[in-house]
Amino acid sequence: MAKNELTRREILGVLGLAGASVALSSCGLGQDPEGVATPGTVASVAPVPVTTAPAMSDSSVAERILGTMTLEQKVAQLFFVTPEQLTGTDCVIEAGEAMEAALATLPVGGVICFSQNIETPGQLREMLANVGRFSTEVAAGIPVFLGVDEEGGPLVSRVANSPAFDVATFPHMATIGATGDVAQAGRVGTAIGSYLHEIGFNVDFAPVADVLTNPENTVIGPRSFGADSQLVADMVVAEATAMLATGVLPCVKHFPGHGDTNADSHTGEAVSTRTREDLDSCEFEPFRRTIAASVPLVMVGHIKTPNVTADDLPASLSRVMIEETLRRELGFDGVIISDSFQMGAVTERYSPAEAAVKFLEAGGDMILMPEDLDAAYQGVLDAVASGILSRERIDESCLRVLGAKAALVAEAQIPPKY
Repeated sequence: MAKNELTRREILGVLGLAGASVALSSCGLGQDPEGVATPGTVASVAPVPVTTAPAMSDSSVAERILGTMTLEQKVAQLFFVTPEQLTGTDCVIEAGEAMEAALATLPVGGVICFSQNIETPGQLREMLANVGRFSTEVAAGIPVFLGVDEEGGPLVSRVANSPAFDVATFPHMATIGATGDVAQAGRVGTAIGSYLHEIGFNVDFAPVADVLTNPENTVIGPRSFGADSQLVADMVVAEATAMLATGVLPCVKHFPGHGDTNADSHTGEAVSTRTREDLDSCEFEPFRRTIAASVPLVMVGHIKTPNVTADDLPASLSRVMIEETLRRELGFDGVIISDSFQMGAVTERYSPAEAAVKFLEAGGDMILMPEDLDAAYQGVLDAVASGILSRERIDESCLRVLGAKAALVAEAQIPPKY
């Protein structure tokens, strides 16, 4: 065996995931229908030992794995997609030969679930376990992120809103924010993280770190903890750190802040008229605080900030917002993931390949749900071949992804008492 070559078992071992249960699911773009949430309970689940993502200066484990990977495998790790995108089927509720073959061909970094993939607890656990197992048995042998949008509250809770699951349910995060009781946000993080981990997920696209500065904003609305940036920061830090202690990686969203917009980026462009001073004093605070608390993932939204960037680019494609602001000024060195690239704010102006390349050029790491996975993946490879993207730029992002995966299981950490 070559000096820098690792077996799949060794890769799992150095990632700390050799014995971990891994899982997955995904579906359409639409939000779950609004309903009434009622208090529930969650079975007692022992937290999985976890630490925050390792600093990139201490990334020897990830670097060893990176040295065993082909360019194609590295690029594949930068995509977070639905099971339907991988298999080319309309709706996936089980993972079998088609999923195994798809992961062997394109070993993506993450798979995200939506409501249509969720039928029963047994079905979901089995599907996720199979997807996770396939990811470690094929191609580079690197475990896949298994993600879901589970914010809590009646609007965006894929698992809790399913009648098949008896898990804790919560009111809108705005209702929790209005109490001013930070411990309540911590309990949300502990409960959601515990039941997601028990089912098989390891990434949650939550909490929402947007400050609701525009009361007419409907796309965020009661999903936000409120209009006070310090209160939102307190709540988001409490929820994210509590969730992290359960073994589920939180992904705070939507940088640079979706609370001021009056449009929905799912269907078209969303614009914030805030100045840089406004963002610094308000919208950035929850992100600044969670970065200080070592949150491992941040989602960048498709939000234009013309008074800051002086261009027509959404934040998700803006080097000013991603590399200069989030990475350098706010000091975030974890995984930066885009909001869905199937949203109208992106698809109306950019091809799948253009959007993927621009995101990576801007300093982003993982592309969520490109409009056309094959076209986006090939577009990135073509950009490397032509010199638009360097191999070093790909390695930077892949190294962050591997580092976050290594952080899923590490030294024991006592969860906060909420």
